[in-house]
Amino acid sequence: MQTGQKDAYTLIIDAIDLGVYRPGDRLVESELADRFGVSRTPVREALQRLETQALLTRDGRSLIVASLSHDQLAELYAVRTELEALAARLAAQHAAREEITVLGAMVQEDRALLGDAQALARANRRFHSQIHRASHNRYLLQQLGMVHRTMALMAKTSLAAEGRGETALAEHQAIVDAIAARDGERAADALRLHLSTAFEVRLREEARGL
Repeated sequence: MQTGQKDAYTLIIDAIDLGVYRPGDRLVESELADRFGVSRTPVREALQRLETQALLTRDGRSLIVASLSHDQLAELYAVRTELEALAARLAAQHAAREEITVLGAMVQEDRALLGDAQALARANRRFHSQIHRASHNRYLLQQLGMVHRTMALMAKTSLAAEGRGETALAEHQAIVDAIAARDGERAADALRLHLSTAFEVRLREEARGL
């Protein structure tokens, strides 16, 4: 059944993000309507929108979840890194004290999730989204939203790599510390290092054929 006020588009994106549908999986309009408890018209419109955004692609007459090539992955990380670094810099300037407190609490609470890569991945997305909101720049939020929708096409999380969870949380703490110190450049650099390390881990896992 449809939860809350989420529309068909958001429900499908969430399902891809959670791995319910993976790159190469076929999406069938009638099955999606039944799964989410919505009519076929909004599902059809959502599928058309996702195809326009290149999150879905055609395989004959079928729509399947798109896959990211090595080059596309590198391009995505390049854009994401600069946009998120800007978000961290702006958060250091504009975040309310309460927003910074929430970021710090997230890092501490997420330690309880170590060992559960999928739960940690969801928590990681919440943490980054909180930084985006703390930037208080609506146009940056729009661009980051598009980037993060595309990131749903990544079939695996880099947080599943051995030891990556602990390292990632330490990197999160460094970002929070810089934002709390109102040091925009340090916050941006800490965010860049965090995503650069995540990309390196992902490339190593890819090279191993995982």
